[in-house]
Amino acid sequence: MSRKLLKSTGTVTGMTFISRVLGFVRDMVLAQTFGAGAASDAFFVAFKIPNFMRRLFAEGAFSLAFVPVFSEYKATASPEALRELASRVAGTLGGFLLVVTLVGQLASPALVAVFAPGFLDDPERYELARDMLRLTFPYLFFISLTAFAGGMLNSFGRFAVPAFTPVLLNVCLITAAVGFAPHFARPIMALAWGVFFAGLVQLLFQLPALRRLDLLVMPRWGWRSPGVQRIMKLMIPALFGSSVAQINLLFDTLLASFLVTGSVSWLYYSDRLMEFPLGMFGVALGTVILPSLSRHHAQNSTEDFSRTLDWALRWALLMGAPAAAGLAMLAGPMLTTLFQYGAFSVEDARKASHSLIAYAIGLQAFMLIKVLAPAFYSRQDTRTPVRIGIIAMVANMAMNVALIFPLAHVGLALATSLSAFLNAGLLLRRLRRDDVYRPGAGWLVFLGRVAIACLAMVALLYWGTGALETWAEDGALGRSLRLLGWISAGAAMYGSVLFLGGVRPRDLRITASS
Repeated sequence: MSRKLLKSTGTVTGMTFISRVLGFVRDMVLAQTFGAGAASDAFFVAFKIPNFMRRLFAEGAFSLAFVPVFSEYKATASPEALRELASRVAGTLGGFLLVVTLVGQLASPALVAVFAPGFLDDPERYELARDMLRLTFPYLFFISLTAFAGGMLNSFGRFAVPAFTPVLLNVCLITAAVGFAPHFARPIMALAWGVFFAGLVQLLFQLPALRRLDLLVMPRWGWRSPGVQRIMKLMIPALFGSSVAQINLLFDTLLASFLVTGSVSWLYYSDRLMEFPLGMFGVALGTVILPSLSRHHAQNSTEDFSRTLDWALRWALLMGAPAAAGLAMLAGPMLTTLFQYGAFSVEDARKASHSLIAYAIGLQAFMLIKVLAPAFYSRQDTRTPVRIGIIAMVANMAMNVALIFPLAHVGLALATSLSAFLNAGLLLRRLRRDDVYRPGAGWLVFLGRVAIACLAMVALLYWGTGALETWAEDGALGRSLRLLGWISAGAAMYGSVLFLGGVRPRDLRITASS
């Protein structure tokens, strides 16, 4: 079991790695072309609004509500019933999203005012964000249906195609920035068109894989269908509970719109770097274990359920702790290497590095949430994450208000990280209280070994990376080789200390149930 899960996680991680690397290329192109000024601030708001809703409807609430029900149908119902469910969900979801998209386009002026009220004092930024939002909002329609298709593929163990699909977004945005932006009166508008076509291309890319599984069905409206009703019942509370982190990040953008010009962009670039390890490991683990946990719950295999969750938590810690430490220690060098070219200045890199360190503090908590939340949704319990999410979000808002004055944009990132720890801690406590999760043997020793290995890695990076000014003096190739060298050295130190401490791959297997 652990070998299969690890192989699937490796597949998702590998595809995600390709997507994230290309995403960095995309952000390098955007930083060099547009910098961190008013135009880029406007685009990031216009992209973040549908992207936020995408994470609610797509990777968030919908996937976490749909996959358990679809997996149950797959295990207990006939192929015809499974196709009928797919048809009814596609028609109902598609119809709902079409209405939301049209309303969003019509309400774009109000949405910009709500999500970035600070733009109202800058008519140029406000109008630019409003015009781009009308083009980017249909991305929600396309990408949510893409997530629906990906959920079906994941339920059948076909993880590669859904994991590779985000690569196409980066290809479209790079093409728009390099090939089409110079031909627009307002060059940044090319990016909005790039987002629109990226959504369409990603949906079309999934269809051949669905056809091979005989799941490419004609969408039909099915609001009263029992399967659709169950999904909707699970999805409504999950709309909030599964996306607290995204709500917090969006609230950061709202408050950052009142700060100095560039604050939205600094948070965006630091968040992008934080999302790299989160997507590589946290999202990958959550994606892979959700169908397995759903199957164990449907089969009433409580021991296998707990073992699978324990396995995922150990891997989340094993990968998350060094990723967080490395991200904090290399924040400045990473931002300088990736983005400090053209319109993106040394000061932009320095400001963004401060918020990246604040986000890195919470990276481990974000990863744990990605693993712990599926433990609730796989059991079709959406109410508990909602209650916990409300607590975490209120705490985040309070900390935002308290920290924004002394720390500006860094305070917003730090508040998000602290609220993530609160969220993860409450989720874990509830699983333990309900006796759903029973930690395996050796956790304290494992935690100690990981902590010692991380400290050794941090000491090495602190000693060797040097001041940020020395990185800014190098050219692109010199920075890249130097950064790659220190990332490799840090990873080697971490792995070596773990090995010397006695950690072996066999220690991270799921033992067979009795």
